[in-house]
Amino acid sequence: MAENNRAVVKLKEKFAASIVEVVEFRGEVTVTIKKEDLLAVLAFLKQSLQYNLLTDVTAIDYLGKKEERFMMVYLLCSIPNKDRLRIKAAVSEGECRIESASQVWATADWLEREVYDLFGITFDNHPDLRRILMAPDWEGHPLRKDYPLQGPDREPYKGRLS
Repeated sequence: MAENNRAVVKLKEKFAASIVEVVEFRGEVTVTIKKEDLLAVLAFLKQSLQYNLLTDVTAIDYLGKKEERFMMVYLLCSIPNKDRLRIKAAVSEGECRIESASQVWATADWLEREVYDLFGITFDNHPDLRRILMAPDWEGHPLRKDYPLQGPDREPYKGRLS
């Protein structure tokens, strides 16, 4: 069914070499692409297929499970066509950076700052990449799976002391 999705058909026509995987689960279509082609794919979706709303940007940490540790996730909505699409792009831990989608959607600015703050993924050509939730001098990135549950420099909780 995902193969018949209008966005998937158009993406396969224009970006066949960029597509890594297409999956449909519970009626939601996800297209995984190479991170090098992210901006071209997102711009095409916005301009040609009317995906005019970027609803969210987030990341997934696959610590120890996959070769490339992080997966960037972009949730798109086409209001005129009443359609949703999820775009994913893998990011390695060694080169923990990807191009900023704020060049396509201005709303990506704060969403990417949140991912930067909590996961430590750097967005190239971002207009104002700095922490947005944690204090500027905070060490580490709290949503990484290797971040200590108690926070930095704190004793682990040992249960009730009485």
